[in-house]
Amino acid sequence: MTLTFSRIRAIAAVVLLGLIVSGCGYNAIPTNEEQAKAKWADVQNNYQRRADLIPNLVATVQGYAKQEKDVLIAVVEARAKATQVKIDVSQLDDPAKLKQFTDAQNQLSGALGRLLAVSENYPELKSNQNFLALQSQLEGTENRIAVARRDYIEAVRVYNTSLRTFPGVLWAATLFRGNKPMAEFAANDNAQTPPAVKF
Repeated sequence: MTLTFSRIRAIAAVVLLGLIVSGCGYNAIPTNEEQAKAKWADVQNNYQRRADLIPNLVATVQGYAKQEKDVLIAVVEARAKATQVKIDVSQLDDPAKLKQFTDAQNQLSGALGRLLAVSENYPELKSNQNFLALQSQLEGTENRIAVARRDYIEAVRVYNTSLRTFPGVLWAATLFRGNKPMAEFAANDNAQTPPAVKF
């Protein structure tokens, strides 16, 4: 009888401990971290989609606007730089690395804006079905990038908050000491200035 009673007490203690741990916020830090990493993967996926569209867009424009060589070269170079600067999930707590990545992507965005502005000078190009389809896909991708970045920023906010608020701060100080706050996207210096379009 005592053996059964001690077993019941042991099972009850394990169940009680499980309930306490599950309700105390222990799982919040790793859950929020994985969510932020997943959102970062979505950001990278959308940037890669944009990079994959660019060669087709450049080739299409090149056929119509050969004299716009400088703009085309700038786009190709910006794409090359943007695809070389990589940041993986282990570096998301390094604001300098994230800034370097963001700066390269912003440079590519600026070059693409100039390329699309150049297309306004070529009526035949503007009516080309390939160009219109690529332009539409690129615009859709830019929208996806904006949404993915917003979702990542929110996931990082939740994760960073879980490291700094009760009870997460207790877990962060003990079992998750290696977890650091993740870096957020910051608007670049030119974000408030609309792009200049000249014809």
